[in-house]
Amino acid sequence: MLQGLAEKLADAFKKFKNKGVLTESDIKEGMRAIKLALLEADVNYNVVKEFVAKVSLRAKGKEVLESLLPAQQIVKIVNEELIELMGGGNSKLTIASKPPTVVLMCGLQGSGKTTHSAKLAKLQKKHGKNPLLVACDIYRPAAIKQLQIVGEQAGVQVFERGTQSPVKTVREALAHATKYGHDIVFLDTAGRLHIDEELMNELKEIKEAAKPTEILLVVDAMTGQDAVNVAESFNKLLEITGVILTKMDGDTRGGAALSVRYVTGKPIKFIGTGEKLDNIEPFYPDRMASRILGMGDVLSLIEKAEAQFDEKKAAELEEKFLKNSFTLSDYLDQLTQLKGMGSLEQLAGMIPGIKPGQLKDAKFDEKLLSHTEAIILSMTKKERSRPEMLNYSRKKRIAAGSGTSLEEINKVLKQYDQMKQMMKQLSKGKFGKHRMPFGF
Repeated sequence: MLQGLAEKLADAFKKFKNKGVLTESDIKEGMRAIKLALLEADVNYNVVKEFVAKVSLRAKGKEVLESLLPAQQIVKIVNEELIELMGGGNSKLTIASKPPTVVLMCGLQGSGKTTHSAKLAKLQKKHGKNPLLVACDIYRPAAIKQLQIVGEQAGVQVFERGTQSPVKTVREALAHATKYGHDIVFLDTAGRLHIDEELMNELKEIKEAAKPTEILLVVDAMTGQDAVNVAESFNKLLEITGVILTKMDGDTRGGAALSVRYVTGKPIKFIGTGEKLDNIEPFYPDRMASRILGMGDVLSLIEKAEAQFDEKKAAELEEKFLKNSFTLSDYLDQLTQLKGMGSLEQLAGMIPGIKPGQLKDAKFDEKLLSHTEAIILSMTKKERSRPEMLNYSRKKRIAAGSGTSLEEINKVLKQYDQMKQMMKQLSKGKFGKHRMPFGF
């Protein structure tokens, strides 16, 4: 996430490194490097100009010039200014005082609007809401079908009325929501390849009919400065209340994330971090700044872990370790929970101390988890409980059933033994009372 920008800022900070005292010249050279890093990341020029001016002013102050570690003070200032630039704090989804809450989802075609409507609906369902997805795109071929598919995957009802007027569909959907207790409604509106009068007129009519609590603009972060221009145009015509940046897991340069709030005055509320329906996160400026500066994002990592954490299972697991009855089935259960936290590469990027670019050449083979799962599921229940009975012929059968090799099976068994030993020590309290979710 924003790896290119992170690497360039890390290089810029080297201008201040190993200097006991900073001169005007040192600050000027470092600020020039920061400015270039931001411009190359496709950050809006006016944003860069104001940002660098603020950082420069503070860098010439007493907190830096009289500091024993001026380089660290510069990083601290850049971190604080990045947080301020991106909005200061998390901006939550506004919930109407009287249900239903209506969220109008808008954006250009191809930005990920339909998928992110389902992602948000699923997220709200997890929070105890009863969401409804409404199909308002009657122009794009298979748009309604796509919404029905992602709605089914999210376990959320989809309201559609074919190709009738979207405004009429919205009115009927709101009546349906009131009647059947849907407390939050997501309107998946039509997009275009570019902003035109016809699109905006229809969105204005839908806005008038729905009187939405939120108008969220979905923009593709990979389009850089274009995403900011789109946000500015939609905001002028519709008065959006917030932005969702999609494809933040891709090779995005970061310009949109750092410019949208400044240009529109409206907060980034969520970011899309992958194709799966669970790959959506509330946007926290402080956490994003930490990721950009290579400081990790422990809070997001903990939240991901807690989302997969089952306290009852954890207690049962601890009991099994104490009784030395931890089986391969239990091991598989732990791996499944880890897999549910998302991409290993994304998780590694949240760990403090992982420097920008450090994982650039690292290869995280997600298939390894799938192979381990296939191997364990190819065993009998008895074999999973008593792996010591796995002789050559049994392993050969398992290899054939899982499409793997004897070498891979032995590797899985070795990893299982290592984890068993490690967790046995943890359960005895050798590493203190602190326990991470699901044993890790």
